[in-house]
Amino acid sequence: MVVAGLAAASVMLSGCLYSMIPEQSSSKPSATNAPDTEGVAENLLRFYGQTLTWTECGTGFDCTDVTAPLDWENPGDGEITLSVIRHQASGTAKGSLLTNPGGPGASGVDLIQNSLDYAVGADLIANYDVIGFDPRGVGRSTAVTCFDAAGMDDYLYSIPAAPRGSAEWETELLAAHKKFAEACEANSNGILPFITTINAARDMDLIRGVLGDKKLNYLGYSYGTFLGATYAELYPERAGRLVLDGAIDPAVSGLEVSATQAIGFESALRAYMKSCLDSGKCPFNGSVDEAMTDLGALLASVDASPLKNGDGRRMGADALMTGIIAALYSEDSWSYLTDALSGALQGDPSIAFQLADFYNGRENGTYADNSSEAFRAYNCMDYPVEDDPAAEAASTAKIAEGAPTIATYWDGPDSCSVWPYPPTGTRGEIHAKGAGPILVVGTTNDPATPYEWSESLAKQLDEGVLITRVGEGHTGYNKGNTCVDKAVEAFFLDDTVPENGLRCE
Repeated sequence: MVVAGLAAASVMLSGCLYSMIPEQSSSKPSATNAPDTEGVAENLLRFYGQTLTWTECGTGFDCTDVTAPLDWENPGDGEITLSVIRHQASGTAKGSLLTNPGGPGASGVDLIQNSLDYAVGADLIANYDVIGFDPRGVGRSTAVTCFDAAGMDDYLYSIPAAPRGSAEWETELLAAHKKFAEACEANSNGILPFITTINAARDMDLIRGVLGDKKLNYLGYSYGTFLGATYAELYPERAGRLVLDGAIDPAVSGLEVSATQAIGFESALRAYMKSCLDSGKCPFNGSVDEAMTDLGALLASVDASPLKNGDGRRMGADALMTGIIAALYSEDSWSYLTDALSGALQGDPSIAFQLADFYNGRENGTYADNSSEAFRAYNCMDYPVEDDPAAEAASTAKIAEGAPTIATYWDGPDSCSVWPYPPTGTRGEIHAKGAGPILVVGTTNDPATPYEWSESLAKQLDEGVLITRVGEGHTGYNKGNTCVDKAVEAFFLDDTVPENGLRCE
């Protein structure tokens, strides 16, 4: 909410970088179950009782559109479309398994279509109809639309003329945020006030109902944990097996989220730096502290004198920081970060731009999705406005102390302060009383959703069960840790609830 820098603004609560995974294929003809309309209010029956038309959308996948109310409080006031994809169980199906890759703003359709066996393990693919969907405002669903590609380039990559941290700099950034917000309002056909996590959770129950499932089985990553926990709070009697991986703490404020994430990325950056120094191929030398100081000097140098790329773009420190953060989501990307930093030290930002472009969904001068727009829309409606100068100063001091390398490129004016609609979301604990056991998976050095959030959510939930993955990177399931994978899959397949506090080294 308060992450500044036009490039770094899309960092907070961002989802996993799933689109790196190669396309998958499988096959099975489509089938449709009768909708579940039990207990549905009369004014919602036309939505829950709709008949789905499935069409093939790639080998082994079929797709459909689900019609949902624009405003769940007033379902007669308009409709939106939700894009849904299905991969049917290769064996006997236990029902549907909905998935969400995070964001907010990441495409669940793309996750399943391009990265099925990265989203879920083979045993779940065999035993569940795996469902991906684009939440309202996202991708192929009725979507938030703001700038064209040139406008997004200017918004995400432009370098402010005023000195960083000055009043003029803040004014310049705030003007850019306002221009972006005005474009979103002008081009999104009135949907912005309804792009909220509560509405998206209600959409998930609609998807459950039209698929014919009595209860929702769900695997949510990153922001998807907040979506899943919200669902369990709204519909505890309809919560089936829920696994929340890389949890967000629903009780922390936007300022707390920003500070905790900054410290999490600093910790991941230090872990990367140690690995880099140990590799013998690192562009930095000395101790981790010395290398971090040198990295800080590189960022300051790029901030003062941006690097020119071969395509004519200039890389400032904000874009370089975006590239760094993109690579910290997974240890598998650390070698690319080494190449990017080596290039930047030699005046070549091309690999760093590749990382930043990948993070922002930019491909060959265009944008493959609307994740940045949807991200802003959800967060600006979900998080209450914070305008307490003392709280802001405390957050800034916490970031400066706990994330000294990142801090300079993290703080700035609140982009949501110029959003065209006031937020409707609140921050508070989620207990989901009556929902049954809910698994929460946390990774000890997860930079994007720090481990303390998983600990907190598991304690808040009336029947929360914490699984700890000891390691680096964002999220824990299906990342090669057999202990985590077995616990999650035994829960989905056999209703086996692991011991609370299971620690997977």
